[in-house]
Amino acid sequence: MASSKGGPAIRVPEMEKMSLEQLKALKEQADLEVNLLQDSLNNIRTATGRLEIASSALHDLSLRPQGKKILVPLTASLYVPGALDDADKVLVDIGTGYFVEKTMAEGKDYCERKINLLKSNFDQLIEVASKKKSIADEAAIVLQAKLKQLSPSSN
Repeated sequence: MASSKGGPAIRVPEMEKMSLEQLKALKEQADLEVNLLQDSLNNIRTATGRLEIASSALHDLSLRPQGKKILVPLTASLYVPGALDDADKVLVDIGTGYFVEKTMAEGKDYCERKINLLKSNFDQLIEVASKKKSIADEAAIVLQAKLKQLSPSSN
């Protein structure tokens, strides 16, 4: 049976036909993929949070009048005094150190589109991760059952 996302799904009857080594390898591979997907999910959460903060900052900035005294962040903990020159023009970080000048509305739209894209990717990864996790769990159950069969029974 092939699933729509995340590669082929393996059923328990197919797993029962596998050798112990194959089952161990399948479980290890599925666990590794789950961990990688979890890392990707964490990265998406972080990026979404940063974009939401940027979107909120753009909204706050749009409410300030021209010439308003503000603190301009140079780093996460270093701010310098400045004055708001033109609140309708903003620089948007589009990645890898490139910035593009946009209007305030375009900047807000950019942030919202990126947030929506990341949330869509997040939902897709959750689905794939849960399928991989169920494969790992099923492989572990079948592996334990096979090991139990092989061990001498203590009657």
